[in-house]
Amino acid sequence: MKDTVKIMGIDFLNTNKKALLEEIITRTEQGKKSFIVTANPEIVMLARENKAYGKAIHKADYMIADGSGVVLASKMQKEPLEERIPGFEVMTDLIDYAAGHQLSCYFLGASKDVNDRMIDKLKELHPELRIAGHHHGFFDLEDQEIVADVIQSKADFVFVALGVPRQEFWITKYLSSFDKGMFIGIGGSFDIIAGEVKRAPDIWIKLNLEWLYRLIKQPFRWKRILKVFEFILRIISKRY
Repeated sequence: MKDTVKIMGIDFLNTNKKALLEEIITRTEQGKKSFIVTANPEIVMLARENKAYGKAIHKADYMIADGSGVVLASKMQKEPLEERIPGFEVMTDLIDYAAGHQLSCYFLGASKDVNDRMIDKLKELHPELRIAGHHHGFFDLEDQEIVADVIQSKADFVFVALGVPRQEFWITKYLSSFDKGMFIGIGGSFDIIAGEVKRAPDIWIKLNLEWLYRLIKQPFRWKRILKVFEFILRIISKRY
């Protein structure tokens, strides 16, 4: 995949979820490594403000638009992205595929309680899923035991839910230590599977209002929403 749209210095893949998943799965089954960043406006703004983080995410093999604000920005630039690709859906689709094709998954992140409940839920939903390992996200990024555990697991898919920017920093710091695997930062997705947080109803998602639903349900997120508005204002004024 080479077709990209540059938004505030970041090259987003201009593709759809089906094509993306097909390529990721092919690479993984061939034993190749992949690093995926699911970027929304907050991540784009953080990359602009935090040079170390910007450098980290530029190492990604796939930068996908997980955020209606990014898709809106592409339309405002008259270079429309094909569609929004939610990171949560990428994760669940890959889990579904892994369960049916004898591929293994490692789940790193969230609190111990949430992580354990998510694993129980996945076992219930996918009894055949090969869970190579799992660990909560409350550890120091320098912890080599965690790295060794993930390496030893030989997981095909590694889902990292450490939050931004920790998850991308962890992946880029240790990616070279792995021989294979797809690594993706998926934020609070474990909380949704565990039932800790409810995802927006389909109609909100289809209307690109998932961000508003989350704000209503979690009003403490208002400062993060301000970054979305700043992002859009910078796109409008071309102040990158």
